[in-house]
Parts: sequence; structure tokens; C-alpha cells
Amino acid sequence: MSNILAIAHKELKGYFASPIGYIVVGFAAILFGQFFLGLLYFFDRSQLQAGSGFQGPQAVNVNEMLIGPLFLNVSVILLFILPLVTMRIYAEEKRSGTIELLLTAPLTDMQIVMGKFIGALILYAAMLGISVIHIGFLFTVGNPEWRPIATGYLGMLLMGGAFLSFGLFISSLTKNQIVAGVITFAVLLMFWIINWTASFAGTTTQAVLNYLSITGHLDDFTKGIVDTTHLVYYVSFIAFSLFLTVRSVDSERWRG
Repeated sequence: MSNILAIAHKELKGYFASPIGYIVVGFAAILFGQFFLGLLYFFDRSQLQAGSGFQGPQAVNVNEMLIGPLFLNVSVILLFILPLVTMRIYAEEKRSGTIELLLTAPLTDMQIVMGKFIGALILYAAMLGISVIHIGFLFTVGNPEWRPIATGYLGMLLMGGAFLSFGLFISSLTKNQIVAGVITFAVLLMFWIINWTASFAGTTTQAVLNYLSITGHLDDFTKGIVDTTHLVYYVSFIAFSLFLTVRSVDSERWRG
């Protein structure tokens, strides 16, 4: 475990030794703030309209109208930002030649992969952590339900982990960071929109396409529902991507 944590620490230092860590976290914070302010304005207008209706004041649920849509909109940010995080993880090591030093160190392939994954996941968790400031503001002015917020963050963490694990695999296949980033984005986009064609398919195919949709499993989390189907999907996606990365690193070791 100490080897894994040492690699994770090395990865984090690598992110913040260059501008990429600050740019990614800062860019994510700005976009999250923009989404939050836009939805807050919409929620405020809806609340005013509900209070001035002919049937008297109507209840407006802040979780359904603001927090849930906020998580779903922020998931769009991940599609663009997380490939930027993962594209350098292995590609840069190969380009600079430091991959040979890493592979000859007394470390297993699993330790290397898990260390890099955990390092990227901690960076992503820091991005999510900044958003807690915005959510905390809602508790000072209102009374949102905490469960959908907690499960929403869990869903975002799992979904981000899926993005990162797949990006890690693609980065292990090439020396070119741009190629790694573009391929990661393209494949994740395919998983993003795969259920759009489900309505034109048969019953069985429709169920398969809906299950494969990487964003389709997030909706229940934002509603406070933790379904084992969604947990199994994300955990399996992460585990399979990391397995492929281990095999890719192993082949690199044998080729080296």
C-alpha cells in the first residue's frame, strides 16, 4: 500500500508542478460556478412565480429544480476536463523516457496503475470539493435535503472514476498526449450518447444501450437513490478499465 501511495503522491506533485493542475481545478470551479448561478437564478424565478399563482403559494423543491440539474450539467464538464487530466499520465512518461525507470523499479504493474489512478482521483475529488462551497450556500438560505446531495456526490465520484480509469488505459497505449486526450474524449462521448438511439431499437437492444450509457446511471444518484445496478456498473467499468491498463503496462514491460 505504501508503494501505491508513494506513486499517487508523485502524480499529485506532477500535476501541481506544472500549470495543468491549477488550470484544470480553476477551470472546473469557474464552470461549476456559472452553472450554479444560472440554475440559482432559474430557481429563484420559479419560486417567485409559484408564490404568485392563482392557486396560492406552491412548494418548489430546491433539490429537484437546482441541485439535481446542477449535478447532471456538471457531468458535461467532466467529459471535457478529465481527458485532459489522464492524457499525460502514461503518454508523458513514454515521451520523456521515464517509463523505463518506472518499470524497472521494485513495483508491480498493479501498484503502478493503482497509484496513478488514485493520484488522478484525488485531483478530481479536489475539484468536487470546491463545489461544496456553492452547495453549502444553499443551506444558509434554505433547507435542501442532504441525502440527494450526498448520493449525488457519490454518483459524481463514481462517474469521474470511470472516466479517469478509461483515460488511464488510453494513455498507456500511446506516446502522444493529444492523441490520448482525443481518443478518450471520443470514446467517452460514445458512451455518453449511446442511449440516444435506444428508442429506435428493439426491446432487448434498447435495454442494453440504456445500461451501457455512462450518464444514464447518474440520474438516480441525484434523486437520493443508491441502486446496486448503478454501483455495479460504475465499479465494473472502473475495474475493467484498470485491468486493461495493467495488461497494457505489462506488455510495455515485456517489450522494454
